[in-house]
Amino acid sequence: MDAVLLALAAVWGAATGLLIPRAAYRFAVEPEEPWRTACPAGHPLTGPARGWLGPARCVPCAAPAARVPETPAPGTPASETPGPGTPASEAPGPGAPASEAPAPEPRTTDTPTTPAYAPTTLAPLVTVLACVALAAATGARPELVGWLALAPVAVLLAVVDRRVHRLPDPLTLPLAAAAVLLLGGAALLPGHAGSWTSGLLGGLALGGFYLLLFLINPNGMGFGDVKLALALGVALGWYGWTVLFVGGFAGFLFGAAYGLALVLLRRAGRRTGIPFGPFMIAGALTGVLLGALAG
Repeated sequence: MDAVLLALAAVWGAATGLLIPRAAYRFAVEPEEPWRTACPAGHPLTGPARGWLGPARCVPCAAPAARVPETPAPGTPASETPGPGTPASEAPGPGAPASEAPAPEPRTTDTPTTPAYAPTTLAPLVTVLACVALAAATGARPELVGWLALAPVAVLLAVVDRRVHRLPDPLTLPLAAAAVLLLGGAALLPGHAGSWTSGLLGGLALGGFYLLLFLINPNGMGFGDVKLALALGVALGWYGWTVLFVGGFAGFLFGAAYGLALVLLRRAGRRTGIPFGPFMIAGALTGVLLGALAG
């Protein structure tokens, strides 16, 4: 049963992870700009959910390049058109009649095949690993459904924040609502190892803490982080206050370690801003895994 559960989690992680690059590309814009509706080559992004769901590359970009030979000039007999193997010495010279002039070489019309969706190439792999780790730690408990549903959105948020230092409201707010509803449903089923009440209180506590940090230093903490903290607090609070503290502290620890490494490598200064969302999510994942193993 455990092997089947892990396999299902891996398949779910792969299926949802492959959808992340396109969504991340569309969401990764500056606050004043609208969400992207076309690929880097200019092709409209179509598909389910108004083009939000789909593979990384659009259909025209994913199609193989087509070679289109140019049509010979009117009046040139096909039999007199030199083929690719005609030696240069046998080709008609500049003074030859127009009917004997060589046809232009075929031209190749290439369709772009590598749109700039980087750096999301690792997103599917990270999603698979996260889902498998959650399944291994949680087992066949009802809350696993919630963890697997929330994990791909969390990875998507981490990718977008890493690219443009932004956590979009269409992702953070629904993530918090989904955490409340999914864990609320899990609390109604037998065999769960958490508390929906402590999850709600955890969301309020972690969200309030980040709100305080935002009010103290708006330049150091974005309001998107405050909204993300609501969802992460619900997930961590499900397993109790100790897990909430460990997961919240781990996020700051991971972020501080990353910032210190950048300073030591001289790739950033003490005032350089870094996207904090990925570290919040990594810390929350650490706390949820520890809570699930202890539950």
